[in-house]
Amino acid sequence: MNQEVRVATQDQVVEITIDRPPANAINPGVSNAIFEALTMLQNEDDLRVGIITGGGERIFSAGWDLKEIAAIDSNEEAVNSAFQCPGGFAGISEFWGLKKPVIAAINGIAVGGGFEIALACDLIVAADHVEFFLPEMQRGFLPDVGAVQILPRRLPYNVALDLLYTGRRMGAAEAMRWGLVNRLCPADLLMDTARALARDIARGAPLALQALKEVVPAIYNLPLPDAFAATKPGNDALPTYQRMLMSEDFMEGPRAFAEKRDPVWKGK
Repeated sequence: MNQEVRVATQDQVVEITIDRPPANAINPGVSNAIFEALTMLQNEDDLRVGIITGGGERIFSAGWDLKEIAAIDSNEEAVNSAFQCPGGFAGISEFWGLKKPVIAAINGIAVGGGFEIALACDLIVAADHVEFFLPEMQRGFLPDVGAVQILPRRLPYNVALDLLYTGRRMGAAEAMRWGLVNRLCPADLLMDTARALARDIARGAPLALQALKEVVPAIYNLPLPDAFAATKPGNDALPTYQRMLMSEDFMEGPRAFAEKRDPVWKGK
């Protein structure tokens, strides 16, 4: 187990903490460890939700460890080879098959790739002192492990371009105002807030949670008639959604409601 990534499970939640002072920078070892933890979340039926956070209160993550990159042979192929990891950057940016939701609990500034880790998650909880920014333009490259692809989809287009072009800092309150952050709280309540959100999510039926994670990205850019057509029985393009429609849990929810009891989910 990588000592720079702490993994703990509590109830139905996996907590992943990047603990690599001083900047919680990401290298291949950290990326692989996060991917392994997310794979555990994926594969274990009793686990429903993941939380990714950083150690300390100053920095969530500063992104790629640029010192390690600089120490590699300047040959582009060598750099790319050294930093190609399962699941993409930080083990999550290209983990396309991940079927369970992940919350980013932002404990400190989210710089460059640290911001992109947050964007790879489904929901963001932030301490009220944190800032998000993308300084890549001023360092000679683009934030292309998530920001250029995702940020214009999460923020108004011109706001996203402002952040990308200038590298300016966006405070947590502004991020909340634009809808990028889902919960804002004092620093000492960050993990309690993230855990409460995770528990709320975990109460949902397991297959329904996985189906939602599958369906929303698949239909996001479709015209409405096509989006409705995609969420009908018999559409093989959304296999988890189809499993949900035929599952025991699909009937358990209505039964539990009619019988005035809590549902007992089986995940099948």
